[in-house]
Amino acid sequence: MTLTFPQLCGLSNSHIAPQLNIHKEVIPSFLALQKAAKDAGFDLCIASGFRDFYRQRLIWNNKFTGKRPVLDRYAHPLDTSELSDIERIHAIMHWSSLPATSRHHWGSDMDIYAKNLLPAQVHLQLEPWEYEKEGHQYPFSQWLIANMHHYDFFLPYEKYLGGVAVEPWHISYYPLAQKAQTLLSKEALYQILKKVNKDFPIAGCSTILKNFNTLYSQYIINVNEVI
Repeated sequence: MTLTFPQLCGLSNSHIAPQLNIHKEVIPSFLALQKAAKDAGFDLCIASGFRDFYRQRLIWNNKFTGKRPVLDRYAHPLDTSELSDIERIHAIMHWSSLPATSRHHWGSDMDIYAKNLLPAQVHLQLEPWEYEKEGHQYPFSQWLIANMHHYDFFLPYEKYLGGVAVEPWHISYYPLAQKAQTLLSKEALYQILKKVNKDFPIAGCSTILKNFNTLYSQYIINVNEVI
C-alpha cells in the first residue's frame, strides 16, 4: 500500500484499523508479536498507536506555550520560560515530534508495554526508568529486544544519537516505516508545514522553518538502524 501525504502527515486516518489504532498492514505482524509475548508471559498492550496531526499539534502547542511540561534528556522537568524559541523547540523535540512529522502518523509505530508487569495503582509514564534495570517493564524490554526482529519490528530510538531521547517503548514496523520515511523528503515536509500552518497554526513555526534543515537532520531522520 502506498501512503498518501495526508496519511503520512496525520491529516487522514483512512489507513488505520480502528480496533488496534495502527496501520492495517501492520496487524498480522503485531498480533504475531503479541502472541509470542503472551507465550513468554507478557501481556503486550499498545499505550499509544496512531496519533493524528491535530492531537500532535495540541501536544506541541501546549508544550511550547508552557501549558504542558517539557522534560530534559533525563526526563526531569525543564523551566522553559527563559529559553529562546529555538532552544524551546530543541527541548520539545527531544521527546515530542513536530506536528506532521510524527512516526505515529504513519500507523507503523506504537508505544507498548506489558500490562501484567504494571504494579497495581501505578500509571504508566512512558519514561526510560520504567524499562531499565529495576523498572517494572525491564523483563519485557529485554524480551522485546531479543525477539521483535522476528516480526519485522525495531526500536528507532533504542540508543541516543543526539536527537530524540531513548524510547525503549517505541517500536516501529520496518517494512512500512521505511516506505514512509523515504516518501517524506525534507523538501516535502517543509512545504507541508508551511501549508498546514496557515489553517492550523503551529507554535514557533517561523523559527521551525528557518532552522528546518538542522531540525530535520537532528530529529526527524536521525533514528537507529535496523540490525
